Amino acid sequence: MEKMTIDLRMINNSGIGTVIQNLLPYFVKEFDVVGIGDKSILKNFSWYNNVKIIESKAAIYSISEQVKLFLKNKESNIFLSPHYNVPVFPIKANKRFVIIHDVYHLAFSNTLSFKQKIYANFMINRAVKLSDKIFTVSEFSKSEIIKFTKAKEGDIIVAPNGIDTSKFSHSISLNDELLIQKKYNLPENYILFVGNFKPHKNLINLLFAFNKLQDELQDYKLVVVGKKEGLITKDNESEEYLISNPKLFKKVVFTNYIHPDELNVIYKKASVFVFPSLYEGFGIPPLEAMASGCPVVSSDRASLPEVCGNAAMYINPLDPEDIYKKIKLMILNKNIRRDFISKGFSQIHKFNWEITAKTYLKYLRKGSH
Repeated sequence: MEKMTIDLRMINNSGIGTVIQNLLPYFVKEFDVVGIGDKSILKNFSWYNNVKIIESKAAIYSISEQVKLFLKNKESNIFLSPHYNVPVFPIKANKRFVIIHDVYHLAFSNTLSFKQKIYANFMINRAVKLSDKIFTVSEFSKSEIIKFTKAKEGDIIVAPNGIDTSKFSHSISLNDELLIQKKYNLPENYILFVGNFKPHKNLINLLFAFNKLQDELQDYKLVVVGKKEGLITKDNESEEYLISNPKLFKKVVFTNYIHPDELNVIYKKASVFVFPSLYEGFGIPPLEAMASGCPVVSSDRASLPEVCGNAAMYINPLDPEDIYKKIKLMILNKNIRRDFISKGFSQIHKFNWEITAKTYLKYLRKGSH
């Protein structure tokens, strides 16, 4: 078989990791796969024994990363970078591919420091220049890549993310549900937000809306699932707002990262899932919520209408009043809830990892010769 080398160091990084985890089972059937990453992390995946691992714990976006990618990479037919932090030095690969999920770091460069802006601009444009083909996850992201870089339309392949419905639709025993509820201190009634603690996730306007809801839905709390530490950009505004409002702070439950096997319980028990993001290349959480039978209130920005179709109640993410009204409507109107839950179950069938993998393999096979 032809050899494919993949950078696997971001295997546990939210959206990027989800894509790698779901595509690798298909790749190992078609290629002799070599993965660059941390063996202690990678050994937990089912495909581990089918991938030759080159050990590397180099930090993402570091100089060390570039040196080690250059030194550790062995000769292969294909090198696949799952993010724009591609090797900038020449590597031994016949063809190079990159996955650019979005260009958030260019579109929202005001959230970055001067050095981060320089790095992001250089690396994204370098990734475009050095790659034979660019994979991305939505038509929206394709248009943004063309807008912010010199990429040619014909070099960008749209391969939408999939959703593993089995992870979110399988039944869980009442005992396991109770254990997960206790583990994460889940309240009886709650509104759910899933996303890292970054400015563009727009938690701040959800907090404004939730604060207003307190007068009418006093028994509801807000559950926030997502990574808070170790991020390049951090949502200081939301943090400061909560600190200055201790009464509201008591009504917000932070779970930090939750293992995917437990996440379906979090979705199932929620009254409504709210996704007020200002910028998404794709947006997997709304589909996860739909697969779990949780009604979705979503931002009308970026790729989200493309992904959610008619299965979400849309909001203006910059208008806390609109967010407040739509959450209240979704919680209190049982007919509307039922309708959106039903539409959600239909929408998720449009996104399938097997179809996504076929798109990747079509171009990767061509590139391996």
